[in-house]
Amino acid sequence: MTHDLSSIPLIPRDDLFGNPTRAAGKLSPDGKWLSWLAPRQGVLNIWLAPVDSPEAAKAMTEATDRPIRQYMWAPDSKSLLYIQDKGGDENFLLYGVDIASGKETTLTPFENTRVDIVGGSESIRDKILIGLNNRDPQFHDVHLLNLNTGELTLVIENDSYAGFMADDTLTVRMALRQNEAGGTDYFRVVDNDVEDEPFSTTAMEDALTTSPAGYTRDGSILYWLDSRDRNTAALYAEDVASGERTLIAENDKADIGGTIRDRETGEVQAYSVNYLKTEWTALDADLGASLEWLGTQLDGEYGISSRTDDNQTWIVWNDPLTAPTATYIFNRPTQTLTPFYVTRPELEGAPLQPMHPVEITARDGLTLPCYLTLPAGTGMDGDGKPERPLPMVLLVHGGPWARDDYGFASGVQWLANRGYAVLQVNFRGSTGFGKEFLNAANKQWGLAMHDDLIDAVDWAVAQGVTEADKVAIMGGSYGGYATLAGLAFTPETFACGIDIVGPSNLETLLETIPPYWAPMVKIFHERMGDPSTEEGLALLKAASPLYKADLITKPLLILQGANDPRVKQSESDQIVGAMKDAGVPVTYVLYPDEGHGFAKPVNNIAYTAITENFLASVLGGRSEPIGDTVTASTAEILEGVEHVAGLADALAS
Repeated sequence: MTHDLSSIPLIPRDDLFGNPTRAAGKLSPDGKWLSWLAPRQGVLNIWLAPVDSPEAAKAMTEATDRPIRQYMWAPDSKSLLYIQDKGGDENFLLYGVDIASGKETTLTPFENTRVDIVGGSESIRDKILIGLNNRDPQFHDVHLLNLNTGELTLVIENDSYAGFMADDTLTVRMALRQNEAGGTDYFRVVDNDVEDEPFSTTAMEDALTTSPAGYTRDGSILYWLDSRDRNTAALYAEDVASGERTLIAENDKADIGGTIRDRETGEVQAYSVNYLKTEWTALDADLGASLEWLGTQLDGEYGISSRTDDNQTWIVWNDPLTAPTATYIFNRPTQTLTPFYVTRPELEGAPLQPMHPVEITARDGLTLPCYLTLPAGTGMDGDGKPERPLPMVLLVHGGPWARDDYGFASGVQWLANRGYAVLQVNFRGSTGFGKEFLNAANKQWGLAMHDDLIDAVDWAVAQGVTEADKVAIMGGSYGGYATLAGLAFTPETFACGIDIVGPSNLETLLETIPPYWAPMVKIFHERMGDPSTEEGLALLKAASPLYKADLITKPLLILQGANDPRVKQSESDQIVGAMKDAGVPVTYVLYPDEGHGFAKPVNNIAYTAITENFLASVLGGRSEPIGDTVTASTAEILEGVEHVAGLADALAS
């Protein structure tokens, strides 16, 4: 039985998935300029205004197709830098825009090249270190880039390393390389020569929970997030000269996450831990006082997104969860918060719903940190449970070495508003909860990792959140794989599935990874199965939904980007072909100008329009009519138009 939502306004898809009014606000390091992303002729571009007259804003870029989604200030405040790819191919190039002249320069003018930022500096303001794989697509050579002249100087030609780390003098100090065991070896770099023997190493079990976290300004201290000889990653300070290590912070439930560093010295002043929610602990009294004061002024989650060199002015974001995210300019000396913008002001007053952190116990006793969001008008007694069972969407995160977080998420609010309980599960293998939790997923694709999802569904049924025949599974990337696995391996558990850029054949997935992932391929073999061994190949085949496509009986919607470099279009093509051969219905949507996910708002809105009408036809939730959303996008419906209510009519009109 569905909950009566007739009195709850339907939040328009455009309000949740269209362009934000503003986003990614930053201060220039010298404190003179404000910058942000906002639409220009319908496409996100970078805007600039003097800090004392935000109304005098002007667009600094001229993107007309793909939105600009990531940008930063040059350390000398003379230019804005951004990265952009073509059609979602993830070959990101670096561009610079001069503040004074407005001139835009392609700083890495190469084809089929992906730029990495190796290091920046607080003291050398006009240069950064970047990695470029234009010589060999597998390896990034280190170059020194002059941000104002565009001059590139080769520093290290790389023939085997997965990454490098530099200090504040832009001197490369460390190289990282995967070892045969699937762990990481760390090598000192002296005069741009990498030493033969590593000075530190991790086994595979610590590879995803241990990493160097940067040097202090003078290069004397190297910070580590480190899980060696323990479970959760702790923060250590290592004296570079002596090798002596000092424990700075630890938590028994979660890894140490982010840090805030002193702008002058580079020393850690605060650190975060994210178990169910993010909590900051200050080591510096002044910084702690500022964070504490912000906590008295702002409801929900908040954090720092930008700081001036003198650390006197911050850009602070605030996620109240049941209201749209807001951004403020915080003057620390005067303790004043000046409103900068609300990212999606059209959501003010919308029936946004709180997220409830819950812990669910898996069948082997492992505790799974999860989040449950209910539709408006349910769970009114505040216990996070509805008065009667609701249709539910199990929303599975990608990665799989990633995690779901507490906070506003457009996709979660959209599904809840349409009448669904939304359950997000940090299944084993999710990051942030220690290495034991992470390594419990090794070689468990389609096995214990999938069992965790089933156990969470069983919990939701037992708690009265949903009914056993009213659960959809949905997700992107690994979440798309989990959707295919759910419908193929446990065909009676889910009423339907939505797979977004998910792999169907783990053997071909590993054969087609991007070339720049090659230095890290051992991690996939050790954690998924090594296709060069008989045992590993058998494991990969057994975990591949492709080979059980004929067992799928429930409605399935597949969405794919044609330019996806991570999960190739062939992954979706294969299972759609197998389902057609088996006579199993499937709806297949292809975006010719997208990659691993959908960047363009018109494509995102088309995806949500198709998806909510697909869900409504199976589970009975609410939906806006498809209207012209699909014809306005680049979506090509390759299979199964007839399986989505209203889709054929929308395409014909």
